[in-house]
Amino acid sequence: MNIFRLAGDMTHLASVLVLLLKIHTIKSCAGISLKTQELYAVVFASRYLDIFTDFISLYNTLMKLIFLGSSFSIVWYMRGHKVVRRSYDKDQDTFRHYLLLLPCLLLALLIHEKFTFKEVMWTFSLYLEAVAILPQLVLLQRTRNIDNLTGQYVFLLGAYRGLYIFNWIYRYFTEPHYVHWIPWISGIVQTLLYADFFYYYLNSWKNNKKLHLPA
Repeated sequence: MNIFRLAGDMTHLASVLVLLLKIHTIKSCAGISLKTQELYAVVFASRYLDIFTDFISLYNTLMKLIFLGSSFSIVWYMRGHKVVRRSYDKDQDTFRHYLLLLPCLLLALLIHEKFTFKEVMWTFSLYLEAVAILPQLVLLQRTRNIDNLTGQYVFLLGAYRGLYIFNWIYRYFTEPHYVHWIPWISGIVQTLLYADFFYYYLNSWKNNKKLHLPA
């Protein structure tokens, strides 16, 4: 494992911890899209089907358990917790996220590295993760004024995939025959979706102002 992969994993983990901190301590999910969280739960459930059959390392298994457990717990908090669910803005979070599922599945059936159930589902999870942030970004544009923890969560989530791109570049030049177009293209698309948010986030941080997205 290289430094970029480790940094990406830790940044991804930090994004989850920031979101759980917001939900658990403040008892609020204001500004957080339930639609995006549900998509991430589907992403991890379909990606980690091998968790009990293929052992790679303790680190790998631990990270899988963390992301699976945290994604479903966040969905439960937002749907089932009697206090947290009151702060969820259902009227603003109206992106039809279910419309993303079928195209991603069909694309995975058509474009994959190996036609097996686990491989197709893993590919589906890559395609879905690339667009899972869309409901969250739409919600942020609608609410416009964004609290610090929500801004940090989205920034870290985008930064994690950006660091993974550096990981792929590093491995391409250091490992023979390392070519994986599907995760590469999916990751680039995912990172590009954050470009506008990154610009306003870094600008607000530079000027020490509250994060504000234009409509």
